[in-house]
Amino acid sequence: MKNVKALPELVKIDPYLKPYADVLHKRHERAVLRALEFTDGKRPLADLANGHLYYGLHKTDKGWVFREKAPNAKEIYLYGDFSRWQVKPEFALHPIGNGDWEIELPDFALNHTMLYKLWMVWHSGADERLPAYATRVVQDDTTKVFCAQVWEPEPYQWQYASPAKPAHPLIYEAHIGMSSQEAKVSSYHEFQETVLPRIHDLGYNTIQLMAIQEHPYYGSFGYQVSNFFAPSSRFGTPEELKELIDTSHKYGISVILDVVHSHSVSNVKEGLSQFDGSDCLYFHHGEKGQHPVWDSRCFDYGKSETMMYLFSNLKYWLQEFKFDGFRFDGVTSMCYWNHGLGVDFVEYAQYFDDNVDEDAVTYLTLANQVIRDVKPDALTIAEDVSGMPGMAFPTKKGGVGFDYRMSMGIADYWVKTLKTRSDEHWGMGDIYFHMTDKRNEEQTISYVECHDQAMVGDKTLIFRMIDKKMYDSMSIFTPDLDVDRGVALHKMIRLVTLTLASGGYLNFMGNEFGHPEWIDFPREGNGWSCQHARRQWNLADDDNLKYAGLNRFDHDMVHLVSDEKLLDDLPVKMHDNDGDLVLAYRRGELLFVFNFNPSKSFNDYEIGCFPGEYKIVLNSDSPRYNGFGNVDESITHTSYIRKGKPYLKLYLPSRTAIVLKAVKRR
Repeated sequence: MKNVKALPELVKIDPYLKPYADVLHKRHERAVLRALEFTDGKRPLADLANGHLYYGLHKTDKGWVFREKAPNAKEIYLYGDFSRWQVKPEFALHPIGNGDWEIELPDFALNHTMLYKLWMVWHSGADERLPAYATRVVQDDTTKVFCAQVWEPEPYQWQYASPAKPAHPLIYEAHIGMSSQEAKVSSYHEFQETVLPRIHDLGYNTIQLMAIQEHPYYGSFGYQVSNFFAPSSRFGTPEELKELIDTSHKYGISVILDVVHSHSVSNVKEGLSQFDGSDCLYFHHGEKGQHPVWDSRCFDYGKSETMMYLFSNLKYWLQEFKFDGFRFDGVTSMCYWNHGLGVDFVEYAQYFDDNVDEDAVTYLTLANQVIRDVKPDALTIAEDVSGMPGMAFPTKKGGVGFDYRMSMGIADYWVKTLKTRSDEHWGMGDIYFHMTDKRNEEQTISYVECHDQAMVGDKTLIFRMIDKKMYDSMSIFTPDLDVDRGVALHKMIRLVTLTLASGGYLNFMGNEFGHPEWIDFPREGNGWSCQHARRQWNLADDDNLKYAGLNRFDHDMVHLVSDEKLLDDLPVKMHDNDGDLVLAYRRGELLFVFNFNPSKSFNDYEIGCFPGEYKIVLNSDSPRYNGFGNVDESITHTSYIRKGKPYLKLYLPSRTAIVLKAVKRR
């Protein structure tokens, strides 16, 4: 990373940053100097991120070699199937300096699929551990105990190159385990066969895979990671995950990993916590190393061991599995000592005071550099609710380096609007503002709802509007005013959110058709049932149900945005009237007109436009989407001049959105 003093560019974009220009410069300089500590300026940082190639179990020409970093350990043994689960001296590792331990074994000592663990001895005790760099971890169905597994199959033969980086990611957020229609834990292969074709048909160009890094508790949604280098064996083998990614690439779909570097599970036998008998090999010591809400361990990003472990982890997923990038989870928790808990970020000083963990900011900056070194066109997204300046700004220009930041406030806005405002009091300018409100230097990922809004104890957007009627009133033969409202607003809210997005868009699996169930993973409280940890795809495929119409609308909406390259252009507001509840804007060649009014339709409603002739290319009231068919889509709308400005006169039914395209300019 070159020390390019370009911070004034960030300050120039946002003059309110001027009082913090020195802090921003020091933040950038800190990352540059930290990288130089590792590289001496002689090589890319990623060239040193090879822990996964050195540590752990590896097959060699002579047999096997296993290495582990455990500076607090006094003795370490490999034990498992090969030793009849006895700790034996012939399987003792020996120290080789710098806190590293090693053992070499002959070829016949280990076989593919054998199970093993470490027996770790330290000053005051001893216990079993799983290797920190284990690439295959499996759980016994009966005892529920996790073990590392010798995994040396025939190498997977990749068939397809990664697609070009999408200019605007349209992301389908997915969880492999809950992707089956059946009440069970699904697999990589089943997802590839049944869900991937749906994603391709819908038009999404990126898949974000959750819960891939191994985690002992299934119900954690994958956010309590124990084994950072092991793809979850619940869903199948590493080769089956590779085949899923390879097949996605065949479809031209990028695949990004929802990577968890914000914390680690507190479990000691499965994870990294107290790995070598100390609590601070990779984590902060004592209370600082404990997350106060998540019951997990907090990484010490100032330690070289931690940084190199996590850098290696990123390189591993990019190279071994050919992921196309990452969505970093919990960035706000990483960047602030109070983890952003109970904090409203309303003052710029909060981004630069003593509450900021500058080591974490440095780690994220260098992590983005490592990713670019390995895969220059990789996609990176930060889940940061704080809005820290420079988060989605290039590292060479003084930013943290992410391509995008999740626009988390939009989902909160829609929930708040539905909970606190009657339909008659929605603000059109307010909607436009919240959909487009972002830092000028950032690109963001907009979404109506992700997995967070679907969890048990919360409600999906459509469930907030229709509630229990989703179970008995979604038939096209069952008229119901509440269902009509929910279906109409579901389409309109998604359309306005996507078409006002500044960079990209995200949808959680099943929400495109208004999935009726919340997500509740199997646990003791529900009898370990998968009933609410699945997706009812049959609802979207049944033309007698309104779910099918919502699915078709999502398909046509996403394809329209892609085909028109809509997000290449900036939106321009043309009209907002809170009295009528009508909002209109243009973007590229398209004109978007929304009538959010719950009771009034309008004849000959004037909307400003470019002069020309227009045809409707998307109509939320179409019978195809279970609308009422009140809009005549065959009409060509011709602009006229009034007071020197061009206008269209349109019929706008209640709770309807129409999209028009200029077919002839004047």
